[in-house]
Amino acid sequence: MQPGPTNSLTDVAGLRVGHHTAVGAGWLTGTTVVVAPRVGAVAGVDVRGGAPGTRDTDTLDPRNVVERVHAIVLTGGSAFGLASVAGVMDALEAEGTGFQVAEAVVPIVPAAVIFDLGRGGDVRNRPGPDFGRRAYENARDTVEQGCVGAGTGAVVGGLKGAVGTASAVLESGATVGALVVVNAAGSAVDPRSGELYGARFGFDGEFGLRTPTELPEPTGWRAQLATTIGVIATDLTLTKAQCAKVAGIGHDGLARAINPVHTMADGDTLFTLSTTARPAPDPVELWQLMAAAGDCVTRAVVHALLAATSAPGFRSYAEAFPTAIDSD
Repeated sequence: MQPGPTNSLTDVAGLRVGHHTAVGAGWLTGTTVVVAPRVGAVAGVDVRGGAPGTRDTDTLDPRNVVERVHAIVLTGGSAFGLASVAGVMDALEAEGTGFQVAEAVVPIVPAAVIFDLGRGGDVRNRPGPDFGRRAYENARDTVEQGCVGAGTGAVVGGLKGAVGTASAVLESGATVGALVVVNAAGSAVDPRSGELYGARFGFDGEFGLRTPTELPEPTGWRAQLATTIGVIATDLTLTKAQCAKVAGIGHDGLARAINPVHTMADGDTLFTLSTTARPAPDPVELWQLMAAAGDCVTRAVVHALLAATSAPGFRSYAEAFPTAIDSD
């Protein structure tokens, strides 16, 4: 197994990712949108955190009528940030993309939020419909990582959080990818060694890390409002139920990279998209897909920490543990 060409979610052909970021003048937040192919993607969801903020997750129940979604929104702003979905829906509707209802189309856009209120200085500054519209307009088949979009105001265990992504290509040629917004009450760092918990799950040479030779003050978890959210995707044809199962195994990937995870202060939520570009997997390939999905989530968390940049009051991993970064 190896990573895809860009080691990102958009190695799953047909997907696009866009961010809108607001920094300064009391702002430190943003919105990220994962745009499906125009025909939509089969989707599932698994919510594990004790304090979720979500929209349209019931739509993804296998017992319900809608089979495909047209985008997934990940956003800051806590529950207020769900307003950003309206901007994405308006943009999709203007293009004629959505679930056909009589003579109208209704874009299906599930969403999840992180808690970042006030981290830029003004608790009233949070994403609205314009954030969703701009993120949609910025959607590309490449993924920008770091403190952008929904990861702008993210923190994890006292360090700066961010957006991260990773992918893998199975033996069959099928692709699986993950994108996560890491904003956890728990820590991604082993306080005894300074190592990132998820680093051991990378491909050879993927992260360019070494064991830190100097440790700052302890970096344990903080009891703060948080939440890690993300999207897993594959080009294999899956049912809604299988997508939900893949999302659940994706949470195993979070548990390998963040400790503790799924606390009562987190609303951890993962979505899975199937573009159906490839045939349905046989049992062995489905098992390989699920295992790779969990690993992609773990690796995406590591990439988020490495891509993060410091913000007032929150150091990045690179600043806190400079001797862990291999500059060779």
